[in-house]
Amino acid sequence: MQGDPGYFGPKSMMWTINKEITVLFGGARALLMHAAHPLISAGARQTSFYQRDPWKRLIRTLSLQNSVTFGTKEEADESAFRINKLHEVIKGKDKITGGIYNALDHEQLLWVHACLQISSIYFYEKTVKQLTENEKNQYHEENMIAAEMVLVNRNLIPKTHNDLKEWVIEKSKEKDYLLLTDVAKDVYEIIKTGPVPIHIKPIWPFIAFTAFNTLPKEFKEIYGIEETKLKNFLLTFNLTLLKISRPFLPPFFRLIAPARWAKQRITKKPGLKFKDKSKI
Repeated sequence: MQGDPGYFGPKSMMWTINKEITVLFGGARALLMHAAHPLISAGARQTSFYQRDPWKRLIRTLSLQNSVTFGTKEEADESAFRINKLHEVIKGKDKITGGIYNALDHEQLLWVHACLQISSIYFYEKTVKQLTENEKNQYHEENMIAAEMVLVNRNLIPKTHNDLKEWVIEKSKEKDYLLLTDVAKDVYEIIKTGPVPIHIKPIWPFIAFTAFNTLPKEFKEIYGIEETKLKNFLLTFNLTLLKISRPFLPPFFRLIAPARWAKQRITKKPGLKFKDKSKI
């Protein structure tokens, strides 16, 4: 390796899972899960960023995951610093629930982290291959680095991936923990209508369909998403088709851009310059 592999490197589970283009599916699903939490929504309402540029809001959901996984250590640290500085000013009293929202609150930070992790692993298993418990827990342990970088208390994170998944499920069952706020409705419409770059538009309807219909039942109830046999058939058929066809796709259609650029960076010849980027 000629370049800085960052905090992980190609042999890590973070690279293995996060390099797949289907992180877009997980990002859209996670955004819906985030928005269903009224205190997370309150923070989004304060910034209004998701309304000004919803595509950038989705990409920002994935940006730390991408920069920590595929960037140099310096790039990962800079990305975490920017997010932490932004989070310092996102706090106040939620006008809907009366609760206190604070973007540096441990539980609120953990909710955002957990929803993205479980969604990323969910779509990896549906579109690439099944993971062993050891592989999922290795990803969980590695991903704690990203969590710590945005000030999540490592000592309070559930110990395994399944424990983290159960934590989200148990929290979502608590009375009024999830609510359909104005922000949640807006995010629903954003995912549904897909105001995305032109090169993403052809596949966005499928991304949106999978994001909505793979949500846990508590979230489907919040968003009023009805389960039908036809939907379940279409979902299973298309995800299976994607899994079968994936090995035959060229890297451009299979891997996200930061993963491709990172591979070039760490294998480049001495003296060559490589301009890293952060877009999907």
